[in-house]
Amino acid sequence: MPLTLSDFNYHLPKQLIAQEPVKPRDHSRLLLLNRRRQRLEHKHFYDLPDYLRPGDLLVLNNTKVFPARLIGRKESGGEIEIFLHRHLAGDTWECLIGGKIRAGAKVNFPNGLVAGVLQNNNDGTWQVRFNRSGKKFWSLINKIGLVPLPPYIKRPNERPADRSNYQTVYADPRQTGSVAAPTAGFHFTKSLLKKIGARGVNIVYVTLHIGLGTFALVKTDKISEHKMHAEYVSVSQGALKEILKAKAEGRRVIAVGTTSCRALESLAGPLAGPKPGAAKGKMPSVSPAPRPFWTDIFIYPGYKFKLVDALVTNFHLSKSTLLMLVSAFAGKKKIDKAYKAAIRRRYRFFSYGDAMFIY
Repeated sequence: MPLTLSDFNYHLPKQLIAQEPVKPRDHSRLLLLNRRRQRLEHKHFYDLPDYLRPGDLLVLNNTKVFPARLIGRKESGGEIEIFLHRHLAGDTWECLIGGKIRAGAKVNFPNGLVAGVLQNNNDGTWQVRFNRSGKKFWSLINKIGLVPLPPYIKRPNERPADRSNYQTVYADPRQTGSVAAPTAGFHFTKSLLKKIGARGVNIVYVTLHIGLGTFALVKTDKISEHKMHAEYVSVSQGALKEILKAKAEGRRVIAVGTTSCRALESLAGPLAGPKPGAAKGKMPSVSPAPRPFWTDIFIYPGYKFKLVDALVTNFHLSKSTLLMLVSAFAGKKKIDKAYKAAIRRRYRFFSYGDAMFIY
């Protein structure tokens, strides 16, 4: 019988939803799920290098989060939030709007920023035009925008520490574009990355700008009918060669986070070689790296993984596409068992919570 949305429901005590990150970052807890042996172990994230092998390829998403939440006032005086989702062109953005609004309305923000609501896209988003673009726009956004913390992290006001806490230590300013963080990466410190590299583990970076494709709610009971919003992906020529070389040589490709996993699996297909039975050590020919592209890949149980061999991930929300992805990777029964064990042992859940390593 096909899985439905209710199959991915579970009860989580509210007190297990992490409101602050652990410090140091790598002192969060780590649940190890060995798929072949069907065994769970309970460690800390700084123990992760003990479970990595020389030659492993660790793939991280180096996207950088920007302050996407804007609080303004309508011409009527009412407060309203505009959440920047995706830059379309020039001064025009696709946005989420919190509150009642209509096409043609204007919203005023501090420092002279003004937004004009162009149209309802009828998919939960709106098209909005601002009176600033380019460097002037980004300068204002960095001044008046708020960190896009998820709603389960309760804050009466933004805290200064949120700007650094809700960002990985390897986020690349040249890859700014996410409205949510690749939270599996929160657990890494610069010193831990050095330790991992010293063990002979190779590290490469890909970019997936996180948007509605990652955090939008599933609204259909038949999960196969859910349509993912497209998200931007960029993979360099050097990273692509490293990924394909690792696969050709039988070395593990380890995705850090569901977004890195989706970026990798979006590359699969003709790039995923070698084909079954191909000689070990023969790397598929690689033409110039694919140009940046948009992916709407939806991974749920039944999906056959092509590039990813192991996965570092956080604990995900009930009924989310992220929970469906990890269930596809580990097997739903194994994930159900792991989540029950994590709740029983009081692991911390979601963005600022603890981690899993599925291998």
